[in-house]
Amino acid sequence: MFGKLVHDIRGKLDHEYGPVLASLEHVTKRIQLSPGIPGAFKSLIAMSTEVERAAIEAGLDQKLLELVKTRASQLNGCAYCLDMHTTDAVKHGENPRRLFLLDAWRETDLFTEHERAALEVTEALTRLSQTQDLPDDVYERATNVFTEAQYKAVVWEVVVINSFNRLAVPGHAELPHRD
Repeated sequence: MFGKLVHDIRGKLDHEYGPVLASLEHVTKRIQLSPGIPGAFKSLIAMSTEVERAAIEAGLDQKLLELVKTRASQLNGCAYCLDMHTTDAVKHGENPRRLFLLDAWRETDLFTEHERAALEVTEALTRLSQTQDLPDDVYERATNVFTEAQYKAVVWEVVVINSFNRLAVPGHAELPHRD
């Protein structure tokens, strides 16, 4: 219906590939922000470690935490963190099929009630500029399935991964080489 006429992100027309080719042609080397202020990055790593510890102590499964990190990274377009956390998820026993379908999690029965609640919280908080709040119904579903400690850990996990995403995305963090 619309044919191949697509505007890329600069407003120029790319009749064959659309915005995908335009974005691939413009991945540039940038200043890496993670090592930019070493003390701050070290503190972020320490915060991440503490949140993971609290989440595990609260009884949250590592696979759920990796789903949270992966979903936030999908929403933020962070290739580096997507690569890291999908790899980590598989190492922790996650089914790759669920990772392939994570962007459409609402349309499947592959995710548990706890995972669904965590994903809803993740999406609302990652899109905070749009949602302006954690909607009451999302809060209610989350606090109905999580203990208070688990809920706090999920929210903190979202805060941490969004912080990492906000450092990696503007720096165009390079993916590690994998065999």
